[in-house]
Amino acid sequence: MTLKPLQDRVLIKRMESEQKTASGIIIPDAAQEKPMKGQVIATGPGKDNNPMTVKEGDAVLFAKYAGNELSVDGEDFIIMREEEILAVIEA
Repeated sequence: MTLKPLQDRVLIKRMESEQKTASGIIIPDAAQEKPMKGQVIATGPGKDNNPMTVKEGDAVLFAKYAGNELSVDGEDFIIMREEEILAVIEA
């Protein structure tokens, strides 16, 4: 199934969280927080003649409770408005 967000919505797949701390301590799954960064999978066309500023493939940061989580074909995604994205990560 394919999803195409409407208006100013963005479909994001969370990036994997770190399994170890900087000092090498392994973090168990139960103690890990969900990462607040992800990759843009799809975007809508924009809203009210305002084009989208993020594009497919961008790495982004978002707030801890931003958007709505959904599962499609066994994969977890977040769909949120573009205004809920805090920053684009540039390499």
